[in-house]
Amino acid sequence: MPAAMLAAVADGTVPAAPKIACPMTQAPETDSTNGDPLPPHAPLTAYYADEQERHRFLRRIFDETASDYDRIEKVLALGSGAWYRGRALRRARLKPGAEVLDVGIGTGLLARQVLKIIGPGGRLVGVDPSPGMMGQVQLPGVALLSGRAEALPCPDASCDFVSMGYALRHLADLSAAFAEFHRVLRPGGRLLMLEITRPARPWALFALKAYMRAVVPAVAAVVARQRKTSELWRYYWDTIEACVPPEAVLAALREAGFRRVRRYVELGTFSEYTAFKPGASIT
Repeated sequence: MPAAMLAAVADGTVPAAPKIACPMTQAPETDSTNGDPLPPHAPLTAYYADEQERHRFLRRIFDETASDYDRIEKVLALGSGAWYRGRALRRARLKPGAEVLDVGIGTGLLARQVLKIIGPGGRLVGVDPSPGMMGQVQLPGVALLSGRAEALPCPDASCDFVSMGYALRHLADLSAAFAEFHRVLRPGGRLLMLEITRPARPWALFALKAYMRAVVPAVAAVVARQRKTSELWRYYWDTIEACVPPEAVLAALREAGFRRVRRYVELGTFSEYTAFKPGASIT
């Protein structure tokens, strides 16, 4: 399995933690839900019974396994994870000096690459619902806010760039989350979402499933210090297999008001969703 794949898988999180003052000026939470919700996948009843229990399950498993994330990422990615994330950010035209909101910041794997690009003139805020995950973020100067993608704790038009790494499958409502991304972006702002997508070719699907359901949990059982880490990787595959197709994601982004909606794919499974909020171009 290519090193980039090993890297990307280790990033998927639904994270959060203690509130820190937001340099973008924090606003009261609002929920941008319009119409029927669009969940990323059908309920996975092997792990939880209903939506309320899903929230509890995700909070628990991410909090309990947070301390293993970076360790396992280093083993599985073979050093390629940071390189891939940085390249994706540059492809999405992240610029030095930008103000960035990283949704589902997790342990900060994507945020680290954001900081390298935006430099000292930029600003980064991370949002996540898991205190355990955000407790692992070791990035001075980054503001951390406890919150959900569907109700971001930031004001309108407060950032130039929204990023999200491998957390789409853990959202409750894609339509509400995408509306929130659109709301907090300034006119001319850009969005990048990294995700692992179910391969279209049967042999690739079989290989990825075997890797995610067998190889990764086995490695996690050896390397991890938390007993729930192997379960988390199995859950990851189940969300990948059950996730709505890329066409549904692209359509939901357009419905939220984004333009120049695109999906770039590497190795048949790594999806980079990019979009643009209409308006004056950012510098």
